[in-house]
Amino acid sequence: MSKHPNRSRARSAARLAAVQALYQREMENTPLPRLLDEFHRHRLGATIEDVDYADAEVDFFDDLVRGVDARLEEIDAAVTARLGKGWTLARLDRPMRAILRAGTYELIARPDVPTASVISEYVDVADAFFDKRETGFVNGLLDAVAKDVRTA
Repeated sequence: MSKHPNRSRARSAARLAAVQALYQREMENTPLPRLLDEFHRHRLGATIEDVDYADAEVDFFDDLVRGVDARLEEIDAAVTARLGKGWTLARLDRPMRAILRAGTYELIARPDVPTASVISEYVDVADAFFDKRETGFVNGLLDAVAKDVRTA
């Protein structure tokens, strides 16, 4: 059990929200400051259409979204290097790209978060959108990326 269960839940909520924000950014090309403001004011911890959004660790959410945006080329290269022959990022659907990009960013830029935690968290996020086959794909791909970008 986590030493900080509330922090753990807040970070899980931040990851899910970050994936949603990255998806929205790709769909609508929303400028980053406007996107972050929209999530801060209207999504994080809000109730929308009878759905309660958990309180998220806002600074962590911001780091994920800004970090993916700033390092997109590096992140996409790390993911592409681990895709199977004949596969490209463009061939993956947008929610999958958002999940893999957020997870890869954490693996590259957040050494404070253990590798197993990053992978497990994004498998959980994938489970909210996809079936077991796709969650296994997220697990395998992020594990492979971790071997490339993290040492011991």
